[in-house]
Amino acid sequence: MALKTINPTTTSAWSKLQAHFETIKASHINTFFAQNSNRASEMTIKWEDFYVDYSKHRINNETLELLIELANEVDLKDAIEKYFSGDVINQTEGREVLHTALRNPKDAEVLVNGNDVMPEIFEVKRKIEIFSNQIIDGKLKSYTNKPFTDIVNIGIGGSDLGPAMVVDALTYYKNHLNTHFVSNVDGDHVNEIIKKLNPETTLFVIVSKTFTTQETLSNANTIRSWFLKNAPDAAVSKHFVAVSTNIEKVKEFGIDENNIFPMWNWVGGRFSLWSAVGLSISLAVGFDNFDKLLYGAHKMDEHFKTADFDRNIPVVTALLSVWYNNFFKAESEAVISYSQYLNQFATYLQQGIMESNGKSIDRNGDKVNYQTGTIIWGEPGTNSQHAFFQHIHQGTKLIPAEFIGFSKSLHGNQDHQDKLMSNFFAQTEALMNGKSKSEVIQELKAQGVSEETIRMVTPFKVFDGNKPTSTILINQLNPESLGKLIAMYEHKIFVQGIIWNIFSYDQFGVELGKQLANTILDELKNPNVINNHDDSTKNLLAFYKKQSH
Repeated sequence: MALKTINPTTTSAWSKLQAHFETIKASHINTFFAQNSNRASEMTIKWEDFYVDYSKHRINNETLELLIELANEVDLKDAIEKYFSGDVINQTEGREVLHTALRNPKDAEVLVNGNDVMPEIFEVKRKIEIFSNQIIDGKLKSYTNKPFTDIVNIGIGGSDLGPAMVVDALTYYKNHLNTHFVSNVDGDHVNEIIKKLNPETTLFVIVSKTFTTQETLSNANTIRSWFLKNAPDAAVSKHFVAVSTNIEKVKEFGIDENNIFPMWNWVGGRFSLWSAVGLSISLAVGFDNFDKLLYGAHKMDEHFKTADFDRNIPVVTALLSVWYNNFFKAESEAVISYSQYLNQFATYLQQGIMESNGKSIDRNGDKVNYQTGTIIWGEPGTNSQHAFFQHIHQGTKLIPAEFIGFSKSLHGNQDHQDKLMSNFFAQTEALMNGKSKSEVIQELKAQGVSEETIRMVTPFKVFDGNKPTSTILINQLNPESLGKLIAMYEHKIFVQGIIWNIFSYDQFGVELGKQLANTILDELKNPNVINNHDDSTKNLLAFYKKQSH
C-alpha cells in the first residue's frame, strides 16, 4: 500500500500552528520556564541510556500538542506501520524501505513480495561473522601466507560515509587491523592511501551495488593495477572481496564468487551500513561489536514503533525541525557532538538528511509551496566553539542546534571529561539565556573598565539569547548506543518526509551531474570532440585542457 499524500499546509493543524506561531514567535524561552516550573521535567524524555532534554526550545505545551496534531492529521502512525512492514514506500523507484529489517531478531518475519527475508539476512550475517573472524584471527591469509594487517574499503556515498563514520566513532573498540577508506575519484586521494600499504598484507573491500559506479570502479582498478605490480593475477581472489549484486562483473574483476557479499534493492545506500556494506565495520571492531551496533538500532526501532508521539525521541526531534523550518523559516540545523570520536557524524548526517529530504516535488508529483529539507552541518565541540559558535550566538540567522554528549569518557580521564562537559552544558545555557545590557555593564564595572569604554563596547557584548537547542545526553559511547543514535536520526528523517509529503528514499538529484560528467569526460579524453555547452563551460574546458594535458 502506498503512503498517503496529504499536503501539510492544507491541514487544520497547520493553520492552528501558523496562528499559534504569531502569538509566541517573539517570546523568550526564559519566559516559558517562568510560566511552567515543571517545564524541564515535562520536556525531557528518559529512555534506556538516553536523556533527551528539549526544554530549551521556543515552544510551549500548546506548540507540541499542535505539532502532534499535525503528525496525526498526516497519519504518521499509518506511515510508520508501512515503513516497517515492507510496503513499497519508495514509490518512485518501486522499492520497499527495509534497512530496519537488517537489525531485527532472528525470529522476526518481514515479507517482501510474500517472501520472508529474515532467513537470507541472517545467512549473510553469518557469512560476515565467519569471514571477519577468519581475517581477524589470521586464519585467512594473504597470497604469501601472511596475516592481513590492513583493510581498505573502496566505495562512495552510502558505501563509504556510514562505514567510515562508524569505524571512526568506534576507534576505542578497534582491533589490530588498520582500516582505510577510499572514496573520491581524485587520483591524489587513492595514491596517498596506497603509499601507506603493503600489498602482501592488505585486504580490499569493494562496495558497489551495481559494480558500475564510476568513482568506485576507477579506484578499484587503480588499486588492482598497483597490487598486480607486486603479485600474480591469481592473488586477486585472496586480496579482494566485494559487496555487490552484480556477480558476473565481480567475477570478471577476479574476485572469488565465495567472497561476494550480497545486497538488496530494498536497502537504500545511505541506510546500508547495517548490511554487508558494514563488512569493514565488522572487520575493524569485530563481529560481536558490529552485532551490538545492530542491536542498539533495533532497540531504537522498537521505541519509535511503540512510544506515544509525545514521548517518542525521533518524532519529537523531527517535529521540532518542522517547527523551525516551516514557521521560523530557519534553513539549517547544527549538530554538535561533544566527542572527537564523532568527528564524521555531521558529515554522515548530511547525506542521510539532505539526500533524503532535499526535495521540491511532493508525493502527488506537484511542486511544493513550503520548505522541505533542512541544511545540516556541524563539528565536534569544543573545537566548534572556537569556529562557528560566534555566528550561532550573535549572528543574524536562527540556527537550532542539537548537542550530543556522553556522561562517561572511554579512557577515564575525569579531569578532561569534566572540562569537556562543562562546555557542553554551558553552551546550551548561554545560547538560551544570553547576556543583557545591564549584565554587561555590571560585569565591566566590576572589572574597573572606564565609563567611556563601557559605553563603546557594551553593544558588542550583549547576547540576545533565545537560541534553541536540544540536549541528547547518553551514558557512554559504545556500539549499542551508537546504533541507537544513528537509528534515531534515520527515523527523524522518515518523520520529516512524511509530514512534508515527499519521497525520502530516492535521489534523482544525484544523477544529472553524473550524466553530464560522462559527456564531458569523453571530450577531455578526445581533443577532437567538442560538445554543445554554454559559453562559460566551453571557456572553462578550454582553459583546463590547455593547463592539464
